[in-house]
Amino acid sequence: MDSILALMQDPAAWVALVTLVVMEVVLGIDNLIFISILTNKLPPEHRERARRIGIGLALVMRLALLGTVAWIVQLTTPVFEAFGHGFSWKDMILIAGGLFLVWKATKEIHHNVDPIDHKEDMVGGAASTTFAAAISQILLLDLVFSVDSIITAVGMTPHLPIMVVAVLVAVAVMLLAANPLANFIEKNPTIVMLALAFLLMIGTTLIAEGMGLHVPKGYIYAAMAFSALVEVLNMFSRNARQKAKGSVKH
Repeated sequence: MDSILALMQDPAAWVALVTLVVMEVVLGIDNLIFISILTNKLPPEHRERARRIGIGLALVMRLALLGTVAWIVQLTTPVFEAFGHGFSWKDMILIAGGLFLVWKATKEIHHNVDPIDHKEDMVGGAASTTFAAAISQILLLDLVFSVDSIITAVGMTPHLPIMVVAVLVAVAVMLLAANPLANFIEKNPTIVMLALAFLLMIGTTLIAEGMGLHVPKGYIYAAMAFSALVEVLNMFSRNARQKAKGSVKH
């Protein structure tokens, strides 16, 4: 209790908390985009429940990993060397998660670009993704993003209470944003392609990180923000043209 009170009175601890909360929320966006795209393939009555379960599992996994911080730190210790790089368990988890994301995003992009070839899949798209399959895929990516998130948190502060508060705030933001983001993606087909492209880029980045090639996160999120801004401008342009056509007809 005394240590927590001391932290509350330490300005450096508050700065670390705010910084870590922002970092955790940003890292949670990747997780949330994947959850939104995957749950939108379920029947409408199951989507919100699947999102809540997926985000709940992310919270449980992050808190469980925080309880084993000493073990998490050991995940960065190399276990074998190949191509002049020492691979740790963290590297292998990131590579596996990155490969899965690249495969999943590529498959979904192919289905969206060439719907005729996959007519049966697209017509029965919601039915082809079962609730259990969606949750298992979300759980797999939750693990990858949770390991990355907690290792980032450990590198930013040694104080466990600060990490726990940051994780709780980030997951609360994910819960609040889950339904609006998923509904927005569903109502705007072009956003689906943009989100899939984001997942493809995130998967490639995870693979690069696992191979020992550090990619500054700022560049990744700046590119994502710029692409999203361009798409928003395109949406405004399309809406303006549709309104202009409607006024001409009347």
